[in-house]
Amino acid sequence: MKRSEKRARNQRIFRLIVLGLVLIFMLYPLYALFEFSIRFPLTGAYDWSSWTRLFDGSQSRLEPLRNGFVNSLVIALITVAIMLVLLIPTMVWVRLRVPRIKRWVEFICLLPLTIPAVVLVVGLAPVYRFIAIYVLDTNAIWLSFAYVILVLPFSYRALDAGLSAIDVKTLSETARSFGASWFTVLWRVILPNIRTAIASASFIAVAVVLGEFTIARLLNRETLQTGVFLVNQADPQVAAAVSLLVLIFGVLLLVGLGLLDRGGRRTSRPVVGDSASSTTTQLTNPASLTDSALTGPAPAASAKPSSLAQQKDLS
Repeated sequence: MKRSEKRARNQRIFRLIVLGLVLIFMLYPLYALFEFSIRFPLTGAYDWSSWTRLFDGSQSRLEPLRNGFVNSLVIALITVAIMLVLLIPTMVWVRLRVPRIKRWVEFICLLPLTIPAVVLVVGLAPVYRFIAIYVLDTNAIWLSFAYVILVLPFSYRALDAGLSAIDVKTLSETARSFGASWFTVLWRVILPNIRTAIASASFIAVAVVLGEFTIARLLNRETLQTGVFLVNQADPQVAAAVSLLVLIFGVLLLVGLGLLDRGGRRTSRPVVGDSASSTTTQLTNPASLTDSALTGPAPAASAKPSSLAQQKDLS
């Protein structure tokens, strides 16, 4: 066996071993959580009563869990909408008009990563007290304003990668030269080219909202995680089942994100070569396309005589 083949085989075996260890490290806690949800702690007997109680609507002690799940879904939708409306126009405007402040915008968006959630709650508590008394109410859906701050770092990175993959300035200037408004440029030119990045930012935001506990608990709002916490005090097995479902949902979001990103890369195939240049020339000069279509192909040039003798013979 050649040395290169042996090295490639060893690298493949090493990758498989590392992948297997990572899978064991990630899947074993899920298995332990599932076993805890179906095994009675005192007798060790296995049954599915916790899962049946989870979907049984007659138990009132699961009401915080159901209300928290509905609230978290609504909060996730509002958070995604606010995040996209806030970030996409701002990032496009910065790239087109003031690219020198791009670093400052990035710093502001990544700043929540360095601030603990407890510190955020200390600053947001007076704001939410004012909102609950004078402006809105104590409904949990208004946590979406705080969750937008939490998802800014992750969503910004996803959208920035999508905008970096296209030439925003050229696309916008071309669309504007054809008379498109700025809204049309953003809606029909920029957004279709970054739909994979938008999906990535949205999936990450939903995962963060469904898994957030600190802000909702300290502000005394009812979300999915606070509902799991309350149910865990009365029925730990049901809480374990809900936690397992939330983790599986997050894994499915990540897998779907990877498949969506792969599909977007397959469909985006740039056209290169002479055919692309000729097509571009025809599109940019419609008169040439019309003339060539009317007159047909140009006649082939006659071969020139190769010598003076041939010219005399022809004469």
